[in-house]
Amino acid sequence: MIKPSKTKNDRAAKNKSTADENKSRGVKNPVVFRRNSGFCSVAVPEGDPEAWMSLALKEARAAAGEGEIPVGAVVVRDGLIIARGHNHPIKTNDPTAHAEVIVLRKAARKLGNYRLNGCELYVTVEPCAMCLGAALQARISRLVYGALDPKAGAVKSIVRFPVHKTNHRMEIRGGVMADECADVLREFFRKRRPRR
Repeated sequence: MIKPSKTKNDRAAKNKSTADENKSRGVKNPVVFRRNSGFCSVAVPEGDPEAWMSLALKEARAAAGEGEIPVGAVVVRDGLIIARGHNHPIKTNDPTAHAEVIVLRKAARKLGNYRLNGCELYVTVEPCAMCLGAALQARISRLVYGALDPKAGAVKSIVRFPVHKTNHRMEIRGGVMADECADVLREFFRKRRPRR
């Protein structure tokens, strides 16, 4: 595994000072990128799921720009972005190329382990059964999603996957920036439907 050159406390101090600087300049919800040994560190307050979801939304908009259904995802561990991506099933002719699967694969390659212990997965839409199962198999510690998916959602919409019966317990939180995530989907489908 590639490790950042700074300790967690050093990163936290740097992130705090960057956030304080941005706050004093009037920047709301600062997101500052710097490359660090293959990982991407982002200056966001610890435990701020909206900041990570904003990055997933950026990925979702990129998917829409490519004509893919706009779903974006980000894998984070210890305040570092391990992987980010969006839907690619049309472009790749791969029905499994959902945003969640793409970022789980990238994160596993980057960390050199198929177990992503301590990683958090942020995704703009409630995962389907395949993606929820992949997150469980990867041992994601926390799943955070935005909008519900009434047609394929496996957390609470249609399938209600029995996560509590599995051998891995994953914290799940839904509804983070749900309106913004749903708006991206609505806008995408509104543009694709013929006007009546």
